Amino acid sequence: MTRAWQRMLSGRRLDLLDPTPMDIEISDIAHGLSFVARWNGQTSGDWPYSVAEHSLLVEEILGRIDPQAGVPARLAALLHDAPEYVIGDMISPVKAAIGPDYTELDARLTAAIHIRFGLPAQLPAPLKKRIKQADKLSARMEAVQIAGFTETEASRYFGKAAEDITRGLSLKLRPPMETRQAFLARFSDLITALN
Repeated sequence: MTRAWQRMLSGRRLDLLDPTPMDIEISDIAHGLSFVARWNGQTSGDWPYSVAEHSLLVEEILGRIDPQAGVPARLAALLHDAPEYVIGDMISPVKAAIGPDYTELDARLTAAIHIRFGLPAQLPAPLKKRIKQADKLSARMEAVQIAGFTETEASRYFGKAAEDITRGLSLKLRPPMETRQAFLARFSDLITALN
């Protein structure tokens, strides 16, 4: 029999084909995301740039794009790549090659994660669009600052720079445990405000 579940450090058993909110723990998400490298690890610096670090930046950028964004929107931004704690961060060309199977798996995990933390299973389209905008701005910063893209390449794939939004922001490359703690601290602030 093929196994479609993973044992998490929390002791939870997450079924990838049928994930339930009760099998989701923020400690597992933070731990996993802090060890998952963006850009398949093809970045400069002494530490990989993790999905957890990227998620913190996306949440901060969303707040700059939409200063009126409420706590649920900020939490959704922080958790926008949360499924990657178990399925990893696949670069866009790999996602395109895999096709709808990846999208469906990601959607199932996202829904379970959202429900677990008090968000709607599917986010409203306008919020998804703003989070995607923040995600692209983060990716553009990463592409130029640590992934070897030229400004021209970055503009072609991720859009033009938005200095008015990203001014003063910088990428952080730090040990996974520091990133995990920062992610958990921000999650704690948001979930406390939400409740």
